[in-house]
Amino acid sequence: MSAGGPLDGLGVLVTRPAAQADGLCQLIEQRGGTAYRFPVLEILPPADAAPLHAAAGRLHDYDWAVFVSANAVERALEVILDGRVWPRGTRIAVIGRSSAQSLERYRLQADLCPGERMDSEGLLALPALERVEGVRFVIFRGQGGRTHLADSLRARGARVDYVEAYRRARPRADAAPLLARWRVGDIHVAVVNSAESLHNLVAMLGPQGGALMRRTPLLVVSERLLGLVREQGFSRPLLAANATDSAVVDALLAWRAGRG
Repeated sequence: MSAGGPLDGLGVLVTRPAAQADGLCQLIEQRGGTAYRFPVLEILPPADAAPLHAAAGRLHDYDWAVFVSANAVERALEVILDGRVWPRGTRIAVIGRSSAQSLERYRLQADLCPGERMDSEGLLALPALERVEGVRFVIFRGQGGRTHLADSLRARGARVDYVEAYRRARPRADAAPLLARWRVGDIHVAVVNSAESLHNLVAMLGPQGGALMRRTPLLVVSERLLGLVREQGFSRPLLAANATDSAVVDALLAWRAGRG
């Protein structure tokens, strides 16, 4: 931690999966804050990997490959690029900037990414997806989740396949040490990346933790999640421009400056 930084004395709860928290935690601490890690999602391989391997083998048959998250990028490309190069005729779409950044680590570029609203609705609003009759899409995602993207593309005449690249699970963790820090005032803001993360955090903390959460600003990374936390009675949500580390830290800096 760097004493005297713009986040000096600020305790930030980071709920990202363990393998994805380092970059954000480092940025927080470089600016003087303290990052408290408490993963509320565990990312696991799909229960049945055969569809993912099959999609990798016929990727050239698709006009578009869509990745709904950074996890989808990483888990799918581990399989896809293990046995082939990316086919030139298959364009890539992502929903958010963090997914686009993950692609770059594999030396790939997104052909399509929303500029403002980072969700399925934002992607569907782009002109490139307005007329897609007969266009072939494969959507890489986690187990379950929303079907709005595929439903909307099919309604526009596209042919769409879903492929599960990973599954999510709620970790087993002892929340007592975190709750103890929260009670003495060490946690000032909590970062939540998804509706499932919010649900898991509430369940893992229990009733006492729920009361603490409702007195603590939650920083979320999408308009849709902002509406959800308001509906659930969290009265002081904060909104980052997107889910990237830099956008989350920018939101923390802006909030801290406003309070100061």
